[in-house]
Amino acid sequence: MPDRNLQPLLHDLISTVRAPASVLGEPSGQIRAVGVQGMFHADVRVLSRAELLLDGRSVEPVANSPLGPGATAFVGLARWLGDPGPDPTVRVTRERRLVPTGLDETITVTSTAADAVSTELSLALDADLAPISPVKSGRTVSGGAVRAGLSWTAGDVSVTVTAPGATAGDDGTLHWPVTVAPRDSVTVSWQLRVTDPAALVREPAAPVEWARPTVAADDRRLARLAARSLDDLESLRLRLSAGATDTFLGAGVPWYLTLFGRDSLWAARMLLPLGTDIAEGTLRVLAAHQGTVVDGDTGQAPGKILHELRRADTQAQLPAAYFGSVDSTLLWISLLHDAWRWGMSPAAVESLLPALEAALGWLSAYGDADGDGFLEYIDESGRGLANQGWKDSGDSIRFRSGALATAPIALVEVQGYAYEAALHGAALLDAFGRPGGPRWREYAEQMATRFRDTFWVDGPAGAHPALALDGSKRPVDSLTSNIGHLLGTGLLTPKESAQVADLLASNALAGGFGLRTMSTHDAAFSPLSYHCGSVWAHDTAIVIDRLARAGHPAAAATLTEGLLAAAESFDYQLPELFGGDDRGALGRPVPYPAACRPQAWAAAAGITLLHAAVGLRPDVPAGKVALTPLEGAPLGAVTARGLRIGGASVDVVVGADGSATVTGLPDTLKLAQS
Repeated sequence: MPDRNLQPLLHDLISTVRAPASVLGEPSGQIRAVGVQGMFHADVRVLSRAELLLDGRSVEPVANSPLGPGATAFVGLARWLGDPGPDPTVRVTRERRLVPTGLDETITVTSTAADAVSTELSLALDADLAPISPVKSGRTVSGGAVRAGLSWTAGDVSVTVTAPGATAGDDGTLHWPVTVAPRDSVTVSWQLRVTDPAALVREPAAPVEWARPTVAADDRRLARLAARSLDDLESLRLRLSAGATDTFLGAGVPWYLTLFGRDSLWAARMLLPLGTDIAEGTLRVLAAHQGTVVDGDTGQAPGKILHELRRADTQAQLPAAYFGSVDSTLLWISLLHDAWRWGMSPAAVESLLPALEAALGWLSAYGDADGDGFLEYIDESGRGLANQGWKDSGDSIRFRSGALATAPIALVEVQGYAYEAALHGAALLDAFGRPGGPRWREYAEQMATRFRDTFWVDGPAGAHPALALDGSKRPVDSLTSNIGHLLGTGLLTPKESAQVADLLASNALAGGFGLRTMSTHDAAFSPLSYHCGSVWAHDTAIVIDRLARAGHPAAAATLTEGLLAAAESFDYQLPELFGGDDRGALGRPVPYPAACRPQAWAAAAGITLLHAAVGLRPDVPAGKVALTPLEGAPLGAVTARGLRIGGASVDVVVGADGSATVTGLPDTLKLAQS
């Protein structure tokens, strides 16, 4: 049997990220010519090998550590050098730092030996200039790179390496002879620079948009997660080329470091407690690429928000501008509304109202193709994504029996997003004197009635909303995390919300390290299934926030504890997803081996947990702020200083008894009475 092309594993690799560049290598710091290892810049692998040897031997790795956004240090030992005896006396520190146009690396040999130590450092380099899409597929690829000395070129992309004091062999290997005096060190360095005029994305032109709050909590995991999350989010900031200034968050490393509608929108929404600037930039960038025509090949339709934007020369399957997402348009509407509530300037909101009206137009004219009152999707091209919600793998929509659902498919959470977007759109239209508000409130009311009559099914643990309706309008009756996204939208009655909350906190969904994507009672459940049993950090965090908002603190606390335990296990850098095994199985989550890390909405999960704990919920246009911390203070006392509402920096202090105070509110805002 021929070998399969398997997507390269990621979970054991160490990433260094400063968008649009990322480096993935081994915990030792080595970058070997295998799998996905290398440096990627704007979806091209500009470094495929950087293998360091001392006297022809690899050092033994002992530690690595992030040094903030875009930098990592690796420490290894050269135990064959220096003094004899059990204690190592020669260590090698490799510091990797991404810069706007490439990579700088220093290599420091430090000796505590009694006598001078002499060695030769060699660094074998290569750059295959392969596009990322075939690398992801697991195929052996070549970007057609041509090497001349320490330069590599392919098409418009060129890479050049410099190394002061080194000699370069004919094969591109650098050599440094080094002698280290007793109790001294010697440092050498090399630099890589990229020229890529066709790059779609590049580094931001301005400093970080959001506030960096000071966080303290009795449960120290929360502060550690928030700090690492903010570093990772800073490293994922991007702007489009051609003089663009608006910033957004690339979805994740290494496969998705570009503009993604759903991911970039959710991440910006989750960061609203830190300011509205990243939301404003994301909204504007996506509005500038909003659909204008009907195109079955790209999934485009008037008013629709795109799913993914890539450079054409690196995209193997999907169109460079692809609109195959059923929820991005709805999430764009709700982000605009929520950013307005958090204090985005009225002028900025008003400038986006034409895009809002176009998005609502898509909801009414194109989102519901068969006119049954629910939003559904189908890939008309046969070359796009078969599933177009956030669970977009080909086998994610399954009945309780395990059978696959057939398209067109109406997802449960998408109906909740549509209900919420209709009310959010109506509020914005009313506030800015635009027509249409009553129409969209009526739409929401009718949606709630239709949903209640159609989506609820009986399951082993009681009644619950189905995952979806299939092409024959049959409820897809599996129990999944998707139902948690309905909470707080208003689509459910209080009694229905309580039933959903109980199910979300049950062992079948919450028995792992967070919220399983599918119940253990369903036939398709598998702990390492991408969407049918794994745990996704962003999914868990969003549901925690919605549970808190809907008044279900015990369920929110259960899921919070699971996700914080996972964060601790992953050194507070939450991956895209991880295994949905029972918490008692190994005592730590099993990595999903191909999960992106860092990933924007996974990193933003740390900020959402903080937000749920303190419960700061502003309505700047109405001049009021609600303060509803998570009841029972399951994380103990929590202090968050430097959150932002509009242009104001505010502090929230939650006591161990659940009492809460907020200071720094501008005079235009009043604390609402709970």
